[in-house]
Amino acid sequence: MFLTPFEWMIAKRYLLPGKGEAFIALVAGISVGVVMLSVAMLVVVMSVMNGFRAELLDKITGLNGHAIVQAYNDDLGDWQSVLEDVRATPGVVDASPLIEKPLMASLNGRVNLIFVRGNTAEDIEGLAETVVQGDIRDLIPGERRIAIGSRLAQNIGARVGDSLTIINPQGRTTPFGTSIRQVDYEVVTIFEAGIYDYDETFVIMPIANAQQLLLMGDKIGMIEVTVEDPDKVGPILAPVQEKLAGRAVVSDWQTINSALFEALQVERVAMFFALSFMVLVAAFNILSSLVMLVRAKTRDIAIMRTMGATRRSLLKIFVTTGSTVGVIGTAAGLVLGFIILYFRGPIVTFIAWSTGQQIWDPEVRFLSTLPSRTDPWEVAGIVALALILSFLATLYPALKASSTDPVQVLRYE
Repeated sequence: MFLTPFEWMIAKRYLLPGKGEAFIALVAGISVGVVMLSVAMLVVVMSVMNGFRAELLDKITGLNGHAIVQAYNDDLGDWQSVLEDVRATPGVVDASPLIEKPLMASLNGRVNLIFVRGNTAEDIEGLAETVVQGDIRDLIPGERRIAIGSRLAQNIGARVGDSLTIINPQGRTTPFGTSIRQVDYEVVTIFEAGIYDYDETFVIMPIANAQQLLLMGDKIGMIEVTVEDPDKVGPILAPVQEKLAGRAVVSDWQTINSALFEALQVERVAMFFALSFMVLVAAFNILSSLVMLVRAKTRDIAIMRTMGATRRSLLKIFVTTGSTVGVIGTAAGLVLGFIILYFRGPIVTFIAWSTGQQIWDPEVRFLSTLPSRTDPWEVAGIVALALILSFLATLYPALKASSTDPVQVLRYE
C-alpha cells in the first residue's frame, strides 16, 4: 500500500495533533508507551525463560551428560565392553564410567548429606571452569583429595586444606556386624557449578578413589553419555536400551528432570499468553486515539472529500497514522528490551537492595545468576504480533473516516 505525497503529508500532520488536541496527543503517546512496554516485557521475559532453560540444560548435562546408563544392582558386569558398545552407537559423542552414591560428610561437628561422584580424569578436567578456589589438577588417583561444591563448603564450614570426613554406612562386615566406614579427605578444590543442588551436595573425586571408598573393587554401576543432539537423546540411545534390557536402564536428561522442564515450559507459555494481553491493550489504545482523531477531524475529512480525496486515500491516511504509532512503539520496545537484558544483573541487584528481598533465590531457581538467551525467531514473532494487532486496530477508525459523507457534515457547519 503505497502513499502519495499528499496522503503522507496528511498522515504526518495527524501523527502530531495541534495545540487544541492535546488530549488526542496524550492518548497517542500513551499508545506508543504501552506498545513499547508490552514488546519490551515480552522480549525480556521470553529471553530470560529461554536462557533459564538453556543454562539449566548446559549445567545439568555438564555434570551428568545427556543420559545415564545405570545398572539395576549397581553392577554392569563387564562394563568395559558395555562402555565400548555405547561409544560405538551412532549419535553418541562420548561416554565415560561414573560412580555416584549418597553418603554423609562431617567437619568440626557439622554433618551434611552429600553425593560422592567418582569421575574419570577427563571429566574432572572439564570442571576446571567452575573452580573458585584451589586447583582441580590436585585431584590425583590414590591420593585422599576431593573437590566440593561452594554451597556445601559454606554449610559445613570447609576451606581449601581442611580435612573432611566422609561416612559410608555400608562398611566392612565383621563378626560383630557391619562397621561404619569413615575416611578423611583433604579439600583441595571448591567449585561452583551454578546449580544450587549440585553446589550444595556434590563431592568429586577420581573414580578409583570412589571405588576404594565404597569397597566396589573394579565395579562400575553407571555410564555417563553425551550425544550430538540433546533433544533426540531418546531415539539415539534406543538401541542401547534394547541391548541392555534387564541389566540396566537408560535415563536421559528429559526423564531425570522431566518435572522441572515441564514446569518451565508451562510457565513460559503462560507468561507469553499473559503478556500478549498487554499488546492487545496497546492495540485498543491505538484504536481509541484514532477514533478521537477521526471525530476531531470530521470537518477536515469532509473538506478533503469535496476537494477530490477518495475513500481509499482517507483509508490509507488513517491506517498509516495508526500503524506508525505501532511501529514506533515496537521499535522503542525492542531497544528498551535489549537494554534491560544487557543490564539485567545490576537491575536485579538494585531491586533486591531497594526492597530488601532476594528476588532471585538460587535455592528456588536452581541457578545462581539470572540467565538470558534471545531467540531471533521469537523476537520476530513478537514484532509481528505487535504490528498485526496495531494494523487491525486502525481498520475501524479508518473505515469510519473513509465513509464520512461530506454533504451531511458541511450542511450543519
